[in-house]
Amino acid sequence: MALPSFLNLRRLEGRIVALFLGLLLVVQLASSGLIQTSIERNANTSIAAELKTGERVFRRLLVQEAEKRSDAAALLAQDYGFKTAISLSLTEPGAAETIQDALFNQGERIGASVVAYFDTELKLVAATRPDAARFRDLLQQKITQQGTGRPAGDDDLQLALLDGKAYQVVAVQVRTPAPLGWIMMGFQLDGAALRDLKTLSELQGVVVVRIDGNSWTPLASSLDPHDTQSVTTQVPGGAGLFSAAVSGEQWRGQLAPLEPEPRYRLGVVLLRSFDAAVAPYRNLQVLLLALTLVGVAVFALLSVLLARRISGPINALGRAAVRLGSGDYETPIAVPVTTEEVDELATAFEQMRQNIRTQTAKAERLAYWDELTGLPNRAQFKGLLEDRIAHDEPFAVLMLDLDRFKHVNDVLGHEVGDELLKSVSERLQALCRQRGAELARLAGDEFALLLREGSEAAALHTAQAILQDFKRPLHIRDHLVDIGAGIGIALYPQHARDLMQLLSRAELAMYAAKQRQSGSMVYDAALDKGSQQSLSLLSELRRAIENQELCLYLQPKIDIRTHEAVSAEALVRWLHPVRGLVPPMQFIPFAEQTGFISELTRWVIAEAARAIRQAADAGIALRLSVNLSTRDLLGPDLPSRMAGLLAEQRVQPSSLCLEITESAIMDDPQRALATLEQLSSMGFKLSIDDFGTGYSSLAYLKRLPVDELKIDKSFVLAMEHDLDDAKIVRSTIELAHNLGLTVVAEGVETSKAWQLLAALGCDEGQGYFISRPMPQGEFRDWLDRWALPELGEAPNTALAGLQ
Repeated sequence: MALPSFLNLRRLEGRIVALFLGLLLVVQLASSGLIQTSIERNANTSIAAELKTGERVFRRLLVQEAEKRSDAAALLAQDYGFKTAISLSLTEPGAAETIQDALFNQGERIGASVVAYFDTELKLVAATRPDAARFRDLLQQKITQQGTGRPAGDDDLQLALLDGKAYQVVAVQVRTPAPLGWIMMGFQLDGAALRDLKTLSELQGVVVVRIDGNSWTPLASSLDPHDTQSVTTQVPGGAGLFSAAVSGEQWRGQLAPLEPEPRYRLGVVLLRSFDAAVAPYRNLQVLLLALTLVGVAVFALLSVLLARRISGPINALGRAAVRLGSGDYETPIAVPVTTEEVDELATAFEQMRQNIRTQTAKAERLAYWDELTGLPNRAQFKGLLEDRIAHDEPFAVLMLDLDRFKHVNDVLGHEVGDELLKSVSERLQALCRQRGAELARLAGDEFALLLREGSEAAALHTAQAILQDFKRPLHIRDHLVDIGAGIGIALYPQHARDLMQLLSRAELAMYAAKQRQSGSMVYDAALDKGSQQSLSLLSELRRAIENQELCLYLQPKIDIRTHEAVSAEALVRWLHPVRGLVPPMQFIPFAEQTGFISELTRWVIAEAARAIRQAADAGIALRLSVNLSTRDLLGPDLPSRMAGLLAEQRVQPSSLCLEITESAIMDDPQRALATLEQLSSMGFKLSIDDFGTGYSSLAYLKRLPVDELKIDKSFVLAMEHDLDDAKIVRSTIELAHNLGLTVVAEGVETSKAWQLLAALGCDEGQGYFISRPMPQGEFRDWLDRWALPELGEAPNTALAGLQ
């Protein structure tokens, strides 16, 4: 069974109650301990004073007894008859009996234990006891004491011990008027004085005697025999206050000597009940205990109420947190305000709830709406399609991707690109409203339309309307931007009954339309076969490296002025076991799209390094050029990876020329510049490939650490007949030389092109006029046979046009 919250120490409420009650109990226990100690100390002090007073009173009672008994003895000594009797000769008949009778009569009257008459020589004449002669020494002590002339006082108790018994002894001299003898009276000490003391106070007493020098024996007591014996056994050896237990009751006692030092054989133990002394305080303690228990109960109740007052709002906040965790952001957090801190916490929770609700609403909107254009996003568009599929209603999906959008971003900036997307979405929404279509932005510059009329004709008509509308340029920030698009169309249920497959086939048709530049295209099953062939090609390309199906080809580069073979370009060829020699244009672009180009680049560099090492071992200084893709250039580990591959073959970086396209540099100029500077510092020669075909930036060109420019073959092939291309080639050569770079022309396929390049000052040439690419193993033999082919008629017309 679960404990209540205020008893569960694992909960805040229980800990608060336990803390408060614990502190209260500690304070009460400490107070009780101090009170108890103070009571005992005060009681002991009071009892000690009371016992001291009782000792004085007891001594005074004994003195008074001694005085009365001395008066009784003096009365006997003055009795005429007694004097007459003792004045007779003891030889006379009846004289001794007469004296003895007088002594008996007086002793019985005053309660003396022994009465004796001694002559002046202290010889016993008559006595009430046969052993009275033993009291002679006591008499001698009294006579000696009286002879000192010291007056009787509080210390003159006139006590003496005989045979372990205490006697109060008085002695009076008989005169007629001459001294005739001594009357001695002995009174055995009893409890009369102790009883008088008990009557006068609350003290009890026991007269004790030390017989054997160590233990005490009771002689008289105001207690019953059992308690007397119990007290006697607890009496200490010396004087002072001590504790004793009598019949289950606590007492305080004090031993007072009744004999002077050093004999100290006789004493009185005075007792005071400690329990009786502290009884009034005990009642007060009981009252305090009752008040404490009541206080604890009240304090416990108040602690529980306070704990609940504190924990209640916190528990309410906890429940609110559970609601928030379960997704309930609508219920306000209302917590009873108890303290400023709880109020602040509740306010913070409420603010958090509102913020979460706002962020959740925003997240939900972001989850289903495009933030830039305000259109439904891919998730919401899928929901629309699923709803149509669930009702098995025919429809058409048009997927649209803008042309040259990346170029707009690169040249005009992303802000202009965003405004372009907004303008495109506005145009598309206007067209969709006319045709009752649903528009969504899937990602980037990719849009999709849900056309509820599921016929192919209606879809093609809508696509044509979009393409016709896109012929009108957009005005964005004083820029006139021409836009185009590729549109793919997929129909439900003709082309697919599955959502993902339908979208995939619409996308496949879109990419086919862009590739063929047909504007729009309806999905065809043949497109899937090409896609499957691509997937198969990727799998086979991965195995090509493992199965050594790739081959390294070299195409020489010739110094146009000296006609020497100065270097070669390393190219990769794929000798497929089934397809035969696969052209590079069939797998290189595919490798770039899939990211496999990095593996091909690693293979080419490793093979190029091996070819350079083999040539060096044969005494040939060979420098090879290797193409790098955009993915290679922007990879973070390119420099270290290349250094490792060259180190394996002990090849210097200067033996490699790395060719980079302008587009690869312009994709991320800052990052590309950092990588190129690192490669240049390592000793690699750098070349810009296909110069003039991309969107070149002379501002970056002058900062790039390159060594050569490579003119694209599209200019070289046509410059014999196209004066504009010839001018571009000349301008490029002059620009490169002005920047301190060498120039390589690729696509040299005729002697006229060779001579024209020589006239324009080009440094190196590469093309079929010199040699086709050849397997690496044939390159050494080609070098041995190399000679410049015969040159035909000079291209005077082109040269004249350039002057």
